[in-house]
Amino acid sequence: QVQLVESGGGLVQPGGSLRLSCAASGLLLNYYVIGWFRQAPGKEREGVSCISGSDGTTYYTDSAKGRFTISRDNAKNTVYLQMNSLKPEDTAVYFCAAHWARATSVQPMCNNGVYDYRGQGTQVTVSS
Repeated sequence: QVQLVESGGGLVQPGGSLRLSCAASGLLLNYYVIGWFRQAPGKEREGVSCISGSDGTTYYTDSAKGRFTISRDNAKNTVYLQMNSLKPEDTAVYFCAAHWARATSVQPMCNNGVYDYRGQGTQVTVSS
């Protein structure tokens, strides 16, 4: 049974940082593209960043470039999203998702939001 479990969300002041983790079980990252998505109330779901589990190729949406860093630790079967310089507009539920790598690549997955599995999500709130 595949499970993706996110952690690391919380309340942070503008300009602060958080690191989200996505621990995968029941699949091997090497064979998947993993993405971080977010959903804010009243807004469309947005692909934030995606990474290839096999070669580490990454993709960032414009709003994440220069502030967020996605990484993976295949030994731990975990993907991370380091978020710096957080803004109130980053407030959302963040969830990770996995797509079979032979069926996608990093940019299409982030842009199209198609995946095989997803986690429950973790709340990120940026507020003073």
